[in-house]
Amino acid sequence: MVALMHPFAPRWLRIVLLFVSLAALAQEIIGITPEQVAKLAAQFGPVAKTRLTGWREILTNPKYRKLPEEEKLRLVNDFMNLTQFIGDLKHWGKEDYWATPIEFLSTDAGDCEDYSIAKYFTLRALGVPDEKLRITYVKELVVYNEPHMVLAYFPTPDAEPVVLDNINPTIRPASQRTDLLPVYSFNGSGLWLAKEQTGRGQSVGGSDRIGHWRDLQARLRSAM
Repeated sequence: MVALMHPFAPRWLRIVLLFVSLAALAQEIIGITPEQVAKLAAQFGPVAKTRLTGWREILTNPKYRKLPEEEKLRLVNDFMNLTQFIGDLKHWGKEDYWATPIEFLSTDAGDCEDYSIAKYFTLRALGVPDEKLRITYVKELVVYNEPHMVLAYFPTPDAEPVVLDNINPTIRPASQRTDLLPVYSFNGSGLWLAKEQTGRGQSVGGSDRIGHWRDLQARLRSAM
């Protein structure tokens, strides 16, 4: 799970900047080939082959790109939520490891950040505009009472978002997720501080500086 810190702490900025540069990689993800899947399957096993093959089918089959956005949300949310939850320390032997979608699916495990990252990039690759998607940091108030991460989707600029989550797999409007307290959100083009349960929040500018994104970017590209 993520550590809940003051929004302007250095780690907060690093997280935001990571997504700025990685947003441009969304289309590159489509390029994963059967040969690359086979290589990863040889390293991680048959489950990796199943998960990566399924993911590649979603990314490359034109029928999925033609789906209405609401159906794309359900498809991607359900697919990614099949992955088992394992915390970073147990999974990677380190705190706060940001897995690429390929690492997430190859190992068939991850934590809340990894689900949200994989959903974000997959939906971007399927043609969902960046401005409709927000990686959102929240505090989960009921079950775990700790920081959490979800993906929010805004169908129109002024609409209430819906929430894609690994804890509650049903996509629901934000107003129905009273168990979540928004803190801040971001995507490849901006950063917002939460002002209310369902709104877009207060813009605090663009995300045009460089942060801790290089490692994740390098790992993502090296796996393709």
